[in-house]
Amino acid sequence: MNILVTGGGGFLGQALCRGLLERGHAVASFSRHHHGELDALGVRQIAGDLADRDAVMAAVRGCDAVFHNAAKAGAWGSHASYHAANVVGTDNVIAACRAFGIGRLVYTSSPSVTHRATHPVAGGTADSVPYGEHFKAPYPATKAIAERAVLAASDRDLATVALRPRLIWGPGDQQLLPRLVQRARAGRLRLVGNGDNLIDTTYIDNAAQAHFDAFDRLEPGAPCAGRAYFISNGEPRPARDIINALLAAAGEAPVHKTVPFPIAYAIGAACEAAWTLLPLKGEPPLTRFLAEQLATTHWYDMSPATRDFGYVPRVSIDEGLARLSAAWLGT
Repeated sequence: MNILVTGGGGFLGQALCRGLLERGHAVASFSRHHHGELDALGVRQIAGDLADRDAVMAAVRGCDAVFHNAAKAGAWGSHASYHAANVVGTDNVIAACRAFGIGRLVYTSSPSVTHRATHPVAGGTADSVPYGEHFKAPYPATKAIAERAVLAASDRDLATVALRPRLIWGPGDQQLLPRLVQRARAGRLRLVGNGDNLIDTTYIDNAAQAHFDAFDRLEPGAPCAGRAYFISNGEPRPARDIINALLAAAGEAPVHKTVPFPIAYAIGAACEAAWTLLPLKGEPPLTRFLAEQLATTHWYDMSPATRDFGYVPRVSIDEGLARLSAAWLGT
């Protein structure tokens, strides 16, 4: 089967490409940049922008299925840039699937589409946790619009499913752990609140496995068609424990210093104002949305994913940490 992975050069994207190749599929990646890692895997690379409908059409032509994993992520940037990549880009992928009779579309969403300030989620499912409102960042706002479009597109010709993996980590991560280590070494890492809030995370292999499991069961009329699912390791732990375990895997000392949520929120608001008015380069070190995410309990019920497409995490957090440490420290 010929499968297109959008964003194949990213952390999850590479895991998807690798796993699909191992399953005997021919894989192409659509992204803005060329990635040497994909060359090494034997993935055909197509350069283009999601907001360019003609480029997306050309990439989808000749494929049998699409894993739409690409997105503009992060906590900062113009709403227009997020809308172009996440909303217009997803609309273009859906249109291309329609144009070429693609029967299956697996979409990588985010739990942040349900973010509601400091409202905790403890054991929620996609059916019980509503979409967020009044988002303070363009990423969750545009991902929510895109997810709704993907689910609404599911019909007798095109089966779609949206997966919401929570906080992906593991070997090959170029974002989460490097940033934690950088801030820890600079003495700028703090826990927001007391760090006791329970959070879910997802080891990279499990995140990819959930996509493969959903793909295998996805067809028009299937229980998972037109539905969204939270994905994680199913092992909620205090934020303090997760952060310090990741730091330990990288050979770094634990962080114990905390900042009260109201102060972190105020700092985030001040940073947003400064980066907007001056403007400053890069992303602010903290935003209101990030402060809320760091201080709030977020863990989910995996049973709908198990019931509808057989997803069961295969790598525990402890095993994943051991693998991460071996890869990071070269042991």
